[in-house]
Amino acid sequence: MFTRITMPARFRLPLERHMAHPPPATIIDSHLHVWDPDRGVYPWLGNHLAPIDRTMTLSEVAPELADRGVGGVVLVQSADDDFDTDLMLEIAGSDRRVVGVVGYVPLHRPSVAAARLARLRDDPLFVGVRNLIHEREDPAWILRPDVDAGLGLLEQAGVPFDFVAGGPEALATAAEVARRHPGLHLILDHLGAPALRTGHDHAERWSQQLEFLAGRPHVYAKLSGLYLGPDPEGDALARLGVHLRDALRLFGTDRLMYGGDWPICLLHERYGRTLDLLRHGLADLDAAGWRDVLAGTATRVYGLDQNRVAAARS
Repeated sequence: MFTRITMPARFRLPLERHMAHPPPATIIDSHLHVWDPDRGVYPWLGNHLAPIDRTMTLSEVAPELADRGVGGVVLVQSADDDFDTDLMLEIAGSDRRVVGVVGYVPLHRPSVAAARLARLRDDPLFVGVRNLIHEREDPAWILRPDVDAGLGLLEQAGVPFDFVAGGPEALATAAEVARRHPGLHLILDHLGAPALRTGHDHAERWSQQLEFLAGRPHVYAKLSGLYLGPDPEGDALARLGVHLRDALRLFGTDRLMYGGDWPICLLHERYGRTLDLLRHGLADLDAAGWRDVLAGTATRVYGLDQNRVAAARS
């Protein structure tokens, strides 16, 4: 049965009240999903995810976006098919809050991927590619020669790739991708999913892999999907604070971007929790740093259309 996890009240207060400096005029959420199971197929959805096993629309989260000062969002793929990408672009065409779409091309079919990529790039709202590599049975799928050729297409075209997987082993795979494709703009979703409830050995291996990735100038990280779970003693919160400060030290603010991960976040807490956690863990960040994390990095790395971003602010 689904149980909502509630954070202590002191961590749910508005972001602006607890930052050393005010946030930018408009926040860009670099990681938000929409889907429609009545029209598309999402194999990973099911009764075990009952709160989100339904159509999820941007209008549902709109009040919370406005409440948090989020004016622009990047929609990120939720299925490895063309329909999901087309749905996001359809929504983007009628909603000025959408400043970018991270879609899908079949990396394991390079010739098909090349043709699809050429069509997608005609749309200025298409800004990146993701595949659900964490749903693959083979953890090394992304390293296969055919997939590697698909990644080469993205590298050559200058199209960013969102890497979604977590743990030290997955980060090692991401590091190999970065080594093979030094010109590929690789965006690490959810900060590589650091485990907040495991022992020192896991955390140490995760940190080592993250440090290697940060050494690659074209690797970036999303501060998204950071869920504590029940944490009565504050241990997970403290560990997350260490991870956030490590990320800041390794990447700098110009390679970190905020993502709310709605509606996946609803399995844990209402929208905005990640903003509260960032405010708590990076409380000493200066105004320029907050501008990077909350808008600037996403705008630059995804190459968001400046007119679209400006329209989202109005």
